[in-house]
Amino acid sequence: MAPRRPDKKSKKRDKGGVSRAAAGSSKPVSPQVLVKAAEYQLQAGNVQDAATLAEKALEQSAAGSDDELSSLNLLGQINLEAGDFDAARRFFVRAVALDADGAKDESIGGGPEKFLCLAQLSEEGGKDSVTWFEKGAAALKVQIQGLEDARRRTDEQDIMLDELKKKLAMTLCSVAEVYMTDLSWEEDAEQRCESLVTEATMVAPDFAETWQTLANVRISQERFDDAKAALTRSLELWKDLPPEDPSVPDFPSRVALARLLMEVEMEQEAIEVLERLVSEDDQSVEVWYLGGWGLYVMGEKQKASKAKEEDWKASWLSSRVWLNQCQHLYKLQEYEDDRLGEHAKELLSLIAKELGEAPAGEGEDDEWEDDDGDSDEEMKD
Repeated sequence: MAPRRPDKKSKKRDKGGVSRAAAGSSKPVSPQVLVKAAEYQLQAGNVQDAATLAEKALEQSAAGSDDELSSLNLLGQINLEAGDFDAARRFFVRAVALDADGAKDESIGGGPEKFLCLAQLSEEGGKDSVTWFEKGAAALKVQIQGLEDARRRTDEQDIMLDELKKKLAMTLCSVAEVYMTDLSWEEDAEQRCESLVTEATMVAPDFAETWQTLANVRISQERFDDAKAALTRSLELWKDLPPEDPSVPDFPSRVALARLLMEVEMEQEAIEVLERLVSEDDQSVEVWYLGGWGLYVMGEKQKASKAKEEDWKASWLSSRVWLNQCQHLYKLQEYEDDRLGEHAKELLSLIAKELGEAPAGEGEDDEWEDDDGDSDEEMKD
């Protein structure tokens, strides 16, 4: 969670204090004002200035105080932003010592966020990550229960409740993913995964990522029909929404979704997801690769089923365009996934045996500068 944004009233009221803090004035400035100044600098992208102010706030905070907790939590966030994960971990661990169960208010660095960050930052992974995730989940459940128990909720509280449930579902899915990877050897791994994803879909049934995680579990169990049903449910929750809608999963989640769709032979749905991703960001090597691969598989199936020759050739022509663009960006970005690069070359070689080499320039950037919508048709089979 990003550091809280100071509200307009607070910003106006504390303008002088923030200015003095940022200028390093010798006048006494409270830790609270220093923290607000640090948050302001962090939001402005001035990470080093934010760190300096937050460190000063920590120095001036009484041991064990809410000011110390607020400063430590913010320093953890600042170091995450700076990419210094070791330092971030140290600050979050110190913050946990002051708020062991996440019961303190988030405005002073309390709440579940530090536990969730530590789960992601864990050097040990496995059970250590699960421990931190479970602490975060427990704190989230307390917050959710508090809002659900309220006799009359405001619209703002309803929105907050929905967001907390989504965060809890995401946390439960994260634990399930640990049991599918680092802890897959545990005797109760499958049972734990089942319990976690079931709870996640009950907590946030309208959250697409929960159904995506359920599908991943079903694939690991070789229950492919159930996986397809879960992926279809996930897609239906957002596929007709505009890109800016908060219910649309983030870019990496949709890339992972496309891979899962291909794994259960839902290539057409995968291509639709990938075409949408390309329209949002046409610089992703992985997206172009997956699109090319998916179209190749579609053409292969059409050919094997004795479909019309123009059908499978159209799929492979489109595949070649995607794969050539993948290779162009691969070289341009000095992409480091050798296996992806080799597979793209292999697919292009197989296509060339049937269709010949691509015309010069196919797949380069100017092919995708689409003012009139024509190139969208080229990408579809």
